[in-house]
Amino acid sequence: MKYFYRAFTFVLYPLLILLIFLRKFSKKEDNKRYKEKIFSSYFNIQRKQNFKLFWFHAASIGELKSILPVINELSKKKSHLEFLITTVTLSSSLIAEKELRKFSNAKHRFFPLDVNFLINRFLNMWKPDAIFLVDSEIWPNLILSAKKKKIPLAIINARITKKTFLRWNYFKSFAKEIFSSFDFSLSSNSETVNFLNTFNARNIFFEGNLKLSNQIKLEEIKDVNDNLLKESKVWVAASTHKGEEIFCIKTHLLLKKDLKNVISIIAPRHINRVNQIEKLCQSFNLNYQVLKKGELIQEKKEIIIINYFGNLPAYFKLASSVFVGKSLIKKLKEVGGQNPIEAAKLGCKIYHGPYIYNFFEIYKILNQNHVSKKVESSHELANFLKSDFTSVNNEKLSSFMDSIGKKTLDSNMKVINKFLFHENN
Repeated sequence: MKYFYRAFTFVLYPLLILLIFLRKFSKKEDNKRYKEKIFSSYFNIQRKQNFKLFWFHAASIGELKSILPVINELSKKKSHLEFLITTVTLSSSLIAEKELRKFSNAKHRFFPLDVNFLINRFLNMWKPDAIFLVDSEIWPNLILSAKKKKIPLAIINARITKKTFLRWNYFKSFAKEIFSSFDFSLSSNSETVNFLNTFNARNIFFEGNLKLSNQIKLEEIKDVNDNLLKESKVWVAASTHKGEEIFCIKTHLLLKKDLKNVISIIAPRHINRVNQIEKLCQSFNLNYQVLKKGELIQEKKEIIIINYFGNLPAYFKLASSVFVGKSLIKKLKEVGGQNPIEAAKLGCKIYHGPYIYNFFEIYKILNQNHVSKKVESSHELANFLKSDFTSVNNEKLSSFMDSIGKKTLDSNMKVINKFLFHENN
């Protein structure tokens, strides 16, 4: 199977180049750096001599943020270390550029296509002392090449969904070869532990989801509407999908019956759906505003529809509560849920629907500690929100989430340090 995969990716290589060029023209790729993905001559090696290099590969923003605390801990622990961070998406590269400024010994590159000759060229040039794949980033050519070169290899915050497991299970012997290549596996949830065992992974640990360790600095979160919103009762509906906005609007209508100065902020997961949400607001005769980046919220607006990415934490910071979407749609139950951690870390009470498969373990922790709660009707959510406007202690919730994050990070670091430095804590 591995020879078929290598042949397949080699044959596919010209088409992938074409695809990336098309993505470049549609502004989905970095206009200057997209060649890092497809041509080995653009790998741009800048490695320090006599330093150990640890390579972390995280596909996108969520995975990138989950490893920043790990890199920070390793930086504090050892000198003469360098970190190479690779990602796939344009948005993650922009975040990486900003976040890695805090580290003098870290650099970002785009992950090369998983084509055997590109991967081997990349490994031969960078010569990493250890490789960490993050979350669900399973790239067979990279894994097999690293194994052949005897480069220590691990997967951290590993996540295998039922759907992914079933796909791998069609090629079980190949899956066993791939997953047994990891020197250790740090799982993000108990289900993944079972899947890893099925595929003969070695040294499996479950020490909690590293996304809980994401560090958020309040002083860095600012928005032009901070002062205005401080005078209002604010709640946020985040990462909503089609069918959930009507739920949120009905919740708003119930709130305004009893309360004044309520502002409901709706941030759809896909901003190309803003026009649909506008029509919903119009059908209920609501005073709404579509908010673009840098704009001020106008007076007497009751529904704010966010029409840009990147600054949702600024609204979490000022809200008492957040409803996290992709959790009410039954047809999405196998992929249900969005990440609630950022909102919880900013001191918000979290609400969600019944379909939270993708973040079940995280919601389990939050629910057990009364940070989050399941809701299934607008009346139910409205009643909770009314109470939250006067009772939520944002600082207390934020501090509690930080303590959970620290414990999770410490547990994961014990495993990583043992792997890298043979420490026995």
